[in-house]
Amino acid sequence: MDKLKDTLWIAELKIRRVINYIMVFVKWLVISAITGSIGGLIGTIFNKGISFAVGIHQEIPNTILLMPFLGLIIVMMYEKAKLSGDGGTNLILQSIRDLKGVPIVIAPMIFVSTIITHFVGGSAGREGAALQLGGSIGAQVGRIFKLDSRDMNTAVMCGMGALFSALFGTPLTAAFFAMEVIAVGVLYYSAFVPCVVSSLSAYAISLLLHNGSHSYHLPAVPKLSLMPMLATGGLAVLCAFVSIIFCLTLKYTKIGFGNLIKNPYLRIIAGGFFYILLTLIFGTRYTSLGNSVILSAVNDGTANYYDFVLKMIFTAVTMAIGFKGGEIVPTMFIGSTFGCAFGTLLGLDPSFGAALGLVAVFCGVVNCPIASILLSVELFGGEGLAFFVVAVCISYMLSGYYSIYSSQRFAYSKLRAEYVNMQAN
Repeated sequence: MDKLKDTLWIAELKIRRVINYIMVFVKWLVISAITGSIGGLIGTIFNKGISFAVGIHQEIPNTILLMPFLGLIIVMMYEKAKLSGDGGTNLILQSIRDLKGVPIVIAPMIFVSTIITHFVGGSAGREGAALQLGGSIGAQVGRIFKLDSRDMNTAVMCGMGALFSALFGTPLTAAFFAMEVIAVGVLYYSAFVPCVVSSLSAYAISLLLHNGSHSYHLPAVPKLSLMPMLATGGLAVLCAFVSIIFCLTLKYTKIGFGNLIKNPYLRIIAGGFFYILLTLIFGTRYTSLGNSVILSAVNDGTANYYDFVLKMIFTAVTMAIGFKGGEIVPTMFIGSTFGCAFGTLLGLDPSFGAALGLVAVFCGVVNCPIASILLSVELFGGEGLAFFVVAVCISYMLSGYYSIYSSQRFAYSKLRAEYVNMQAN
């Protein structure tokens, strides 16, 4: 009789455990699908808004003359919301790590400020806004479902992945980027299903609403042999150093402008005029997103040797003086043009060098190797996967503890199996 009771008790525990797994699974299917659907809708609207702003700037380049004045709107919004420091992606990452809520006010502010930035030709991307919009949406959905602090973090990651997926058209990259970027060396496997479902839902909605993404031609992939692999490794080493230089340029340009002009209103006015001067000297090639230059480097194998340097300068000034957006599209510009121009010196096809450079520099500045490998597959196909994996591994290790996100933390060392828990440089 006692054995029978024990057997029934164990069976009951197992049934309860199975039911619990099913309930949690269904819960996250619902929450992530809702988050992804909302993210896909808002991401599509946001992307079309950016495209509209960029289109106006391209047709009327003189909108750049409004930069010092429209920038005041951005400063005013962030000052009123008491987010005059870094109220962007770093705040989202910090909120997740500290189990704090994400302010809902971030969503409308980053939407408006990023549109303004691209309207006047600021050199910025979209992902910063995507992560902030998505994080805010995920947090709001979490509040509706009354999630606790840890589940709320998963909801925020779902939102981040959803917006990233909708804007870039890379759902798997988006899902793993959201899980990897918080703490380097730690992958939040509990968020695996929610983030993947959310990103795929957002991608499906964006396709339904005809939110097209840029298409890259498959580069001429060399045969898997020693010399091309050595050339790939050499380019990856150079890309790691380029990523460090970009991170340092962003950091010290911001510090320099902050120390030189402490008042944020005066800073964005003076910085706006300085940006206009840069444009008068070097032209509009390095303003706004620069997608046409990226496509030219990857699809046609054409780029200037100095393109990556000037894009660094334009982007650093844009972000330092107070405009909003992101750094990933500029990173793709920098990586693709650098790889295109310098890959040929190592014997690589310029288009293939551009593709390798794009992925390697991306990995170097965000420290997300799995997301970077998936990015190479979703953008360029899997034919040259071995080359991209080598480039990502080398760039990840040699880029050190630098990041475009100052609040990113490195949980584990890049050199050995050691817990370091250090802030990005």
